[in-house]
Amino acid sequence: MLGMLNKVFDPNKRELKRLTKLSEEIEKLAPRMEALSDDELRAKTDEFKSRYQGGESLDDLLVEAFAVVREGAKRVLGLYPYPVQLMGGASLHEGNISEMKTGEGKTLTSTMPVYLNALSGRGVHVVTVNEYLASRDATEMGQLYTFLGLTVGLNTNGLSKEEKQAAYACDITYSTNNELGFDYLRDNMVLYKEQKVQRPLYYAVIDEVDSILIDEARTPLIISGSAQKSTALYIQANAFVRTLKKDEDYTYDEKTKGVQLTEEGINRAERAFGIENLFDIRHVALNHHIGQALKAHASMHLDVDYVVQDGEIVIVDQFTGRLMKGRRYSDGLHQAIEAKEGLEVQNESMTLATITFQNYFRMYEKLSGMTGTAKTEEEEFRNIYNMNVIVIPTNRPIARDDRADLIYATMDGKFRAVVEDIAERNSKGQPVLVGTVAIETSELISKYLTKKGIRHNVLNAKNHEREAEIIAEAGHKGAVTIATNMAGRGTDIKLGEGVKEVGGLAVIGTERHESRRIDNQLRGRSGRQGDPGVTQFYLSMEDELMRRFGSDNMKAMMTRLGMDDSQPIQSKMVSRAVESAQKRVEGNNFDARKQLLSYDDVLRQQREILYTQRNEVLESENLREIVERMIETVVSRSVEVHTPSFEDRDKWNLQGIIDYVNGNLLHEGDVTVEDLRGKEPEAMTELILAKVRERYDEKEEQLSFEQMREFEKVVVLRAVDSKWIDHIDAMDQLRQGIHLRAYGQIDPLREYNHEGFAMFESMIAAIEEDVAKYVMKAEIRNNLERQEVAKGQAVNPKEDGEKAVKKKPVTKAMNVGRNDPCICGSGKKYKNCCGSLD
Repeated sequence: MLGMLNKVFDPNKRELKRLTKLSEEIEKLAPRMEALSDDELRAKTDEFKSRYQGGESLDDLLVEAFAVVREGAKRVLGLYPYPVQLMGGASLHEGNISEMKTGEGKTLTSTMPVYLNALSGRGVHVVTVNEYLASRDATEMGQLYTFLGLTVGLNTNGLSKEEKQAAYACDITYSTNNELGFDYLRDNMVLYKEQKVQRPLYYAVIDEVDSILIDEARTPLIISGSAQKSTALYIQANAFVRTLKKDEDYTYDEKTKGVQLTEEGINRAERAFGIENLFDIRHVALNHHIGQALKAHASMHLDVDYVVQDGEIVIVDQFTGRLMKGRRYSDGLHQAIEAKEGLEVQNESMTLATITFQNYFRMYEKLSGMTGTAKTEEEEFRNIYNMNVIVIPTNRPIARDDRADLIYATMDGKFRAVVEDIAERNSKGQPVLVGTVAIETSELISKYLTKKGIRHNVLNAKNHEREAEIIAEAGHKGAVTIATNMAGRGTDIKLGEGVKEVGGLAVIGTERHESRRIDNQLRGRSGRQGDPGVTQFYLSMEDELMRRFGSDNMKAMMTRLGMDDSQPIQSKMVSRAVESAQKRVEGNNFDARKQLLSYDDVLRQQREILYTQRNEVLESENLREIVERMIETVVSRSVEVHTPSFEDRDKWNLQGIIDYVNGNLLHEGDVTVEDLRGKEPEAMTELILAKVRERYDEKEEQLSFEQMREFEKVVVLRAVDSKWIDHIDAMDQLRQGIHLRAYGQIDPLREYNHEGFAMFESMIAAIEEDVAKYVMKAEIRNNLERQEVAKGQAVNPKEDGEKAVKKKPVTKAMNVGRNDPCICGSGKKYKNCCGSLD
C-alpha cells in the first residue's frame, strides 16, 4: 500500500516526467543544429541575447540554447550530452540541486544552464571546492564557451584588484566558495567604488553543493586584521584623564552619562599630547581614547556598573544586578575601564568583517548545485536555501554490488580483515580504493600494507593537484589507494585496461561516517557509467559510531556465541541500526546548523542595512544632506534628553544642551542658555541647527566643492567602519555568553535578537555623533585622503585558524620627553612613571 502511495505522490517522479519531455524537445532540434556551420552556431549566441533583450525569458530560450551547447560540446570537446544530462541541466537552471551519480558527467551537465543564464549579461558564477578544480574546469569547459562567443574568467587567490575585476566582468566566472565570500567582504570595506571587484550576485552553480552548503556551512569567513589601536594609548589616555578637573576641564551630565571636554580641557589635551588640533582627522584615535577614558572615570563606577573579578572586568546588569560574564563593553570602553582599574588591557577585536557560507550564498538571486549525494539532506536544502533535490537517473543501470556490512568485535580484527581483503583483490589485479574517516586510520592501514609489501598511494585531502592525479589513476590494474572519504571529490575514477574482467573497482570502507551522505559518496566512486564494481564496509564494535549508539549488547552477544575476531557478523539488522544512528546524528547536525543560522541571521540583517548605506555613501556625489540629517538627529536627541515632557520647564537642563553643543558642534558662545530659555524643544533644535548650517556654510567657503565633498566622505566612512568593527566584536562577545540566559528560563535567541537590535541602534547613534562632531569640529586640510580603519587579511578558521594576524602596537601619540615630569602629576619623570608602561 505504502509503495503504491509513493508511486502516486513521489514528487521526484513527477519532476522527472516533466524533465524527460523537455529533454525530448531538445533532442528534436539535434538535426537542425548539426546542419549549422561553426559561424552559424556561434551566431546563435547574439541572436539569443537580442531576443532576451527584446523581452523573451530565459525559460523561453532554454530548449534552443541547450541544443546549441549540446552541438557545440560535440564539436569542441568531443562530448555529446546524454538525455539524462539535459534533464540535470534543466533542473539546475530552475534553481534546484541535481543529484547525479559519480561519473555521470556533472561538469558537462552544468555547461547548458551556465550558458543559458550567461546570456542575460549579468554574470554566472561556477563554484568549486578548490582552485585546482576551478582552474581545470575553466580551461576545459572554457573552450566551449569561448567557441560560442562568451567570455570566461578564473578568480583565484592572489590576483590583483584589476585581475579580479576582469574575471568578474566575464560572462562566466569560475571560483572557489572561499574566494567569492572573501571578495564580497572586501568589496564592502573599499574606500572608493572603483575598487570593488564583484557585480551584484545573480546566479551560481555550485559543484559538490553538499560539501559547500552543508559540511562547511558552519565555517565563518573572517577578514581579520590589525586594528590600528594600541593598548598603550588606553594607558596614556587614562593617565591624562586622571589630571582633569570636573566642570573646569570637562562637563558631566548625570542624566545622559555624557562627558564632554570644555575648551580648557581641549587645550590641555593638545598641550599634553603635543598636537595643534585635537579634532584634526589624524587624531581621531586619540580623541576617541580620551573620550572613552573620560567616560570610564566619570560615568562608570566600580561595584555599581562593573566589578573586578579574577583580574577581569565583569559587567553588572543594571536591571537585575546579576554579573554578566562573557559580555564586554563595546567601542573601547571595556579597555578604558581596564586601564582605569590598573588591569592588563585586553587586545581589541581583530574581526573586521565576517559572513557564513549559508548567508553568502543565500544572497544570489538564483542558486543551484550538483552532487552525487544530496537526497539525505533534502530537508535542509529546502528549508534553508529553498532548493529542491532532483534525483537524476543514471545513463546506464548501476551494475555495482553493494554488500551488507561486516561487523567485527574489535578494531584490530577489523583492520586485519581489511588488509587480507585488499591483499586478495590485489593479487588478482583488481584496483582497490580504501576509504577512511580519519587521517590516522589511513596511516595505520598504510603501515599494515607496507608490512605485506603491497604498493599503495595514501591521500588525505592536502595537495589538490597531486590528489586529483592519484584519484584518476586509482582505477588502473593493481592500484591500491587509501583516501579519507572526502579526498579527490570532483575527479572521476576511470577503469584501466583489463579491470572490468577482474570485477571493476573495489571500494572498501573502514568504518561508517556519521553522515550517510559521505558513505554514499564513497560507494559512488565505484560502478560509474554502468561499470562493474563492488563495495564493502568493515565495522567493529569499537568504532565511534557503534560505541555512541549502544553496541555493548551486541558485543556481549557475540562473546556469548563464542564468536572471535575471525568471525564477522553480516546482518541487515545491524546495517539498519547503523543507518538509524546516522539519521539521528544528521538530525542533530542539522539542528545545530539551523540554530547557528538563526543567530547569524541577526547579524545578517544588520550587515545588509549597513552595507547598503555604506554603498550609498560611496555612490553619492554630495553627502551634505545625509550629514545634515545625522546632525539633526544628534541635536534632537540631545534636546529631547535634557527637556523631558514629564518635567517642569524650570527643571530642564539647558546647560547640558549647551555643554553638548559646545563640545561637539559649535564654538563656545555660538548658542547660550539665554538663547534657549523659554523656547519649546522643537524651537531649540531649530535654533541650534540654524547655527550649525551657518558654520557648515563657512566651512564650504574655505574649500572647493570637491574638497568639501571628499572631506564628508572621509569622515563618514571612517566613522562607519570603526564603529562596525567594534559592533561585530560586541555581537560576538554577546553571542558567546548568551546561552547562559537559558538558566534563567529566558530564550537565548530572543534575548540575542533583542539585545543585538539595541546594540545596533546605539552603534548607529555613535556613527551619527562621530560624523557630526568631526564634520563640524575638524580642521580641513588640503591633502584629504580616505584611510582604512584597519588592514585586513582573509582567514578561513577551518583552514587558516593559526594564520590570524597578530596586532602590531602603534607608535605613541604623545610628545612627552623621557626626562620630562610625567603628565599624570605623580612628580616622577615620565620614563619612570607612565613612560615605563609603553
